[in-house]
Amino acid sequence: MRTRVSDVDVLAAGAGTPLLLLHGIGGAADAFDAQLSGLADAHRVLAWDAPGYGGSAVLPGQPDLDDYADAVVAVLRGLAAAPAHLLGVSWGGVIATRVALRAPEVLRSLVLADSSRGSGRTADGRAAMAARARDLAESGPAAFAARRGPRLVAPDADPAVLDRVVSLMSRVRPTGYGHAARVMADTDHSDRLAAIDLPVLVLVGEHDAVTGVAESRQLADRIPGARFAVVPGAGHAANQENPARFNAEVRRFLAEVDGGAR
Repeated sequence: MRTRVSDVDVLAAGAGTPLLLLHGIGGAADAFDAQLSGLADAHRVLAWDAPGYGGSAVLPGQPDLDDYADAVVAVLRGLAAAPAHLLGVSWGGVIATRVALRAPEVLRSLVLADSSRGSGRTADGRAAMAARARDLAESGPAAFAARRGPRLVAPDADPAVLDRVVSLMSRVRPTGYGHAARVMADTDHSDRLAAIDLPVLVLVGEHDAVTGVAESRQLADRIPGARFAVVPGAGHAANQENPARFNAEVRRFLAEVDGGAR
């Protein structure tokens, strides 16, 4: 089922404690098909098209990361889904981190998948994000996705999964992507992670060549009490490449959090 709240399109399935899914910079709500079907027996699973993606409105002006975090809060409150578990993939994980820092009262837990502290940690990271936005604007979504997509999966990924990743990326809107890239380039959460006071699971694909296992380990090491797990045989798009293992890790973690009745 697709619904709309606060100018944001949201896919929804199932019932139970709410779980909101935030996709990566080249994705969309549809990237979570396997989670919408695989976790809906235990949770009210929600997946947004981020502002500027899919049918969701672009945030006004030059939005910063706080604006995206506030959009998450508006969606949760608009759907009467707070407090919720919040799962973010890559860029979605950076947004989720800011929500945990900015509005922890709307969250039950945090799952960061193939994510990072932000691209603003290094000059190279900032330059890479700017270059990707220019590449998309100049070459168009289809050509951009054809070049970029293969980096998001493991070397021996199922061709059908790669096709799906490329197809989703070919639908990105340059304006939305450009805002996201600029926000990523402006962000470095390194010195703020110790302030997160929520149950946290950090997941990463074994062969992630985009953010990488080492970066996910940094997240887990810097967040007090965070759990860390590697998804075998998967790259950066771990939730799509090995959904069975990905979902099992998420399901186990959320069950423990819900069982603890935060």
